[in-house]
Amino acid sequence: MPWNEPGGGKDPWGQRPSDQQGPPDLDEVLRKLTERLGNLFGGKGIRGGGRGRGGKGGAPGPSLWLLLVAALLVWLGSGIYIIDPGEAGVVLRFGAYARTAGPGPHWHAPYPIESVERVNVTEIRTAQHKATMLTQDENIVEVEVAAQYLIEQPEDYLFQVRLPDVTLRQVMESALREVVGRSKMDYILAEGRAEVAAKTRELMQAILKEYKTGLLVTALNMQQAQPPAAVQDAFADAIKAREDEARFRNEAQAYANGILPQARGEAARLKQEAIAYRDSITENAQGEADRFVKLLQAYRQAPAVTRERLYLETVEQVLSGSNKVLVDVAQGNNLFYVPLEQLMKQPKPLHLPETGAAASPTGGTFSRRAASNSGSASERVRRPMRLREGR
Repeated sequence: MPWNEPGGGKDPWGQRPSDQQGPPDLDEVLRKLTERLGNLFGGKGIRGGGRGRGGKGGAPGPSLWLLLVAALLVWLGSGIYIIDPGEAGVVLRFGAYARTAGPGPHWHAPYPIESVERVNVTEIRTAQHKATMLTQDENIVEVEVAAQYLIEQPEDYLFQVRLPDVTLRQVMESALREVVGRSKMDYILAEGRAEVAAKTRELMQAILKEYKTGLLVTALNMQQAQPPAAVQDAFADAIKAREDEARFRNEAQAYANGILPQARGEAARLKQEAIAYRDSITENAQGEADRFVKLLQAYRQAPAVTRERLYLETVEQVLSGSNKVLVDVAQGNNLFYVPLEQLMKQPKPLHLPETGAAASPTGGTFSRRAASNSGSASERVRRPMRLREGR
């Protein structure tokens, strides 16, 4: 028989047989559960108002409401958080950036509305890189650098770049290659190490700021810069030659610094000597001129005496440099040789002037004996000169 025909007990909308057990009623299950929870917390069920079978229903008691309020307070209290010193709290609202909290206690909407990401913004991190690079003069150099950095903008660090630390290493390599490619090898290996590191740091920071990584490079040090191992001996010789050049240049500069003042002093001394010689010659000439003027005055007063004195002084001046004297004796055939060099070697006796000396026209004093001797000597000198003139 078909299932929709009456009779036979197969109608699903009909009355079930008393001997068949069907599934429980959902309203009845909810009612019983409510009653059990009320009994558990000491509440009493309130009859009526239910839709269950037989018209019975239950409502939660005051204890259940207290439980719900306590659960709500606990849920709201879960939004209280404390940020430690040196950290920053990035608050996310449904996964999107909302704000950044500093150190201290704070509150955010509980999960799943808001959450907090803690980021250490004072920790110094280190990144190193070593590579072989090409310089401006087409030489190869091995460079190793180490960078120190920290997180400056935690929200950019978390959301703008997927892997900011890896990005920093890549940016460091790119900036270093650019700076090395614009410099010569000798400059990198010698005096330009610090400047290359400074330029690399500035370029790194500019690129990281453009990428919005939230990182700040605090220091960058060039730990090593050397040529490849295959040519290190040649470069060592070149460096030694450069050092020798600098040493020789310093020595030459020191020698120049020592000899120039000495030469200047010698020139100043010669100049002073020349000035002194000039002054001496000038004064001497002036004195000779004054002497000649006085001698002329004396000659005008006593010509014979002055002439005689000038003659004797001249002969004495001429013969004073000779140590041999030949005397021509009148009416004689032989010349007398006087060994004056032996006489000059003997000590001279001390002669005191005699009293009653007469004053000469020029202010000098002569004794009569000396005058007579000088007169006889002049006569003896004049006589052979006259004889020679007569011959």
